[in-house]
Amino acid sequence: MVFVRAIVFNILFYSNLILWMVVFSPALLGPRPPVAEIARRWARSSLALLRLVVGVDAEFRHTERIPAGGILVASKHQSFWETFALFTVLPSPVFILKRELMWIPFFGWYLAKIGCIGVNRQSGELSAREMVEKSKRALAENQQLVIFPEGTRKAPGAPPDYKRGVAMLYRLLKVPCQPVALNSGLFWPRRKLIRRRGVILVEFCPVIPAGIDRDAFLEQVQRTIEDTTASLLHEGRETLY
Repeated sequence: MVFVRAIVFNILFYSNLILWMVVFSPALLGPRPPVAEIARRWARSSLALLRLVVGVDAEFRHTERIPAGGILVASKHQSFWETFALFTVLPSPVFILKRELMWIPFFGWYLAKIGCIGVNRQSGELSAREMVEKSKRALAENQQLVIFPEGTRKAPGAPPDYKRGVAMLYRLLKVPCQPVALNSGLFWPRRKLIRRRGVILVEFCPVIPAGIDRDAFLEQVQRTIEDTTASLLHEGRETLY
């Protein structure tokens, strides 16, 4: 039954995604806010499908810690799940992601319209400079700049591999950082069809203020996210069924 539920969910999930993208495609010709709201409502519908079909719920903890206005959000990345689930709790998120995702018809057009920042990992300094400039514009519009510090999905319990890009952004943008820990990989594993019942936990950790030394910041953000994630993984394993 676990496998059957996963198959049914995946069919409904991607059908729902395609339906939203096609039906609301005329909105791409207009301003950003309506498109961002479409993305938010699609994300909520996807969470509802996951809950109804598979039995996976979500709990977002300490959302009151999210500062108002433009901030840097550094999130653990274990699954595709958080790439849309965070849209339901952050007021105006903009994701930093690999540039190739923005080349996908319809899907990439929506990413571009809501202001996501595509990064070419091969172009080095040029790409970094462009990323910083776009990030500054997003923050000036009171958006939350979401980055996955490890750059890719990591299986639950895998050794951390935090890149220096998050520290570079923190230093250059001079804004507070909101660390986010989660355990989504227990329930929506990377590169696997299976979806497991339980409760995905997301915790917004205490904000790291602006102005900390770059190396000290990188150590603090990694320790904060990893320690909290370890606790959430332990707790999450008890809800698996």
